Amino acid sequence: MEESLSKEWQDNKSDPSLSERENPLKLLKSINKTQFITFFVTYLSWTFVSFDYFIVTFTLPYIAKDFKLKPSDVAVSITLMLTFRPLGALIFGLLSDKYGRKYPLMANIFIFSGLQLASGFAPNFLTYSITRAIFGMAMGGEWGLGAALAMEALPLESRGLLSGILQEGYALGFLLAAVVYYAVITNWGWRTTYYIGSFPILLVLIIYFLVPESEEWKRLHAERKTTKINPREKTRSIIINHWKIFLFSILLMTALNFIVHGSKDLYPTFLNVQLDFTPGQITFITIIANIGSIIGGFINGYICHFLGRKNAMITFTFLAGCFLPLYVLPRNYIVLTIGAFAVYLCIGGSWGSIPAYLNEIAPVELRGTFPGLVYQTGTLLASSSAQIEAFFGEMIKEEGSPDYGLTIALLTSLFVIVIIIILKFTNNV
Repeated sequence: MEESLSKEWQDNKSDPSLSERENPLKLLKSINKTQFITFFVTYLSWTFVSFDYFIVTFTLPYIAKDFKLKPSDVAVSITLMLTFRPLGALIFGLLSDKYGRKYPLMANIFIFSGLQLASGFAPNFLTYSITRAIFGMAMGGEWGLGAALAMEALPLESRGLLSGILQEGYALGFLLAAVVYYAVITNWGWRTTYYIGSFPILLVLIIYFLVPESEEWKRLHAERKTTKINPREKTRSIIINHWKIFLFSILLMTALNFIVHGSKDLYPTFLNVQLDFTPGQITFITIIANIGSIIGGFINGYICHFLGRKNAMITFTFLAGCFLPLYVLPRNYIVLTIGAFAVYLCIGGSWGSIPAYLNEIAPVELRGTFPGLVYQTGTLLASSSAQIEAFFGEMIKEEGSPDYGLTIALLTSLFVIVIIIILKFTNNV
C-alpha cells in the first residue's frame, strides 16, 4: 500500500531540488494570501493553546498553596492533561478525516476556551483536575487538525521552514504565559490567569471563517464517494500495512515529549522553590529561553530543507543534551539564563520539522488523524514526566529544598539518548 503514503514523502526521498539551499525570504514569498491566512490562524490557535497549557506550570505552586497540597500533588493535573490528549486527537482526527479540517477545528477551539475558563472557577482540586483532563482532550485535537490544515495548504518547498515556525507557536505561548504570570500573579492570583487565557483564542474563530477547507481533503473526500471500498476496511488495511510507521512515530514522539515536558514543565517550580527566584526573574528567564526556542524552530525549519528532517533533529537533540548542565547547575542568574536560552533553542530546533515530517510520512487517507494521534500518544506515554521529577526531586534534598534541577537533568538526558538512537538506527519504517 505504498500509494497510501504521502506522495510528498516519497518525492522527498529522491527529489534533489528539495535539497537546494533556498533563501528563507524566497520561501516565505512563495505562499499566497490564502495560504498565509491559513498558516497564520493555525499558528495563532496553537500559540493560545500553548499559553493555556503552560499557565499551569507557572501557577502550580500557587494552586498547591490554595488547595493546601504539595506541588507534586498538583502536578497530577499536568499528567491528566497529557493523558487525555490522545483521546482528543483520535476523536477530532476521525471527525477531521470524515468532515473536513476546518469545522471540527473550530468546534475544538470553542470547547477548549470554555474549559480554560471553567478551570479558573474550580472550587477544589478535584473539580480543577476534571476540567484539566477534559481540557487535555480538547488540546489533543487541536494540534493534528491545525497542522494538517496548514501543511496541506502550503507549497512543498516552504513546508520545512513554516513547519518550524508553526511548531514554535508552542514557545510563543509559553512566553506569553510568562508575561501574564508576571503581570497578574502577585496582585490578582492564579485564577485570573485562567480567565485571561480563555478569551483570546475565541478571536481566532472569527479568522477561521476566512480560511477555505483543505483542497487535499476535498480531493480525498470526492474519491471516497466514487469508490466502493468500505472506509473502515480501508483504514484497517492502511494501519495493518503501515504499522511500522505508526510504531516508529509513536516511539519518536514519546521521546521528544519526554525532553520537552521533562525540561520545561517543572522548570518554573525549580526556579521558584529550589532557587527562590522572584516572579520577575522567572519571567525574564522564560522569555529569553522561549525566544531561543522560536529561533531554534526557525533554524531547523530552514536547514531541514536541505539537511533532511532526521539529521536536523539529531543535531539539535545532541546539542540540547550538551547544554543541560548549564541549564540546572549554575546558581548565577545570568549564567542560568544563558543555559536556558541554549537548551530551549536546541529543543525548539529538535521539534521544528515535526509538523511537516509527520504529515509527510502519514498515510494520506489518515492525515487528519495520524499526526495528532501519534503525537498525543507520545504525549500520553510521557505524561508522567513532571510528576516523576517532582516526586524524586522531593525525595532528594539540596540544602533542605527539593532538588528538582537534578531530576530535570537526568530525565531529559535519558531521552536525548533515546531520540538519537531511534533516529539514527531506523529508516522511518
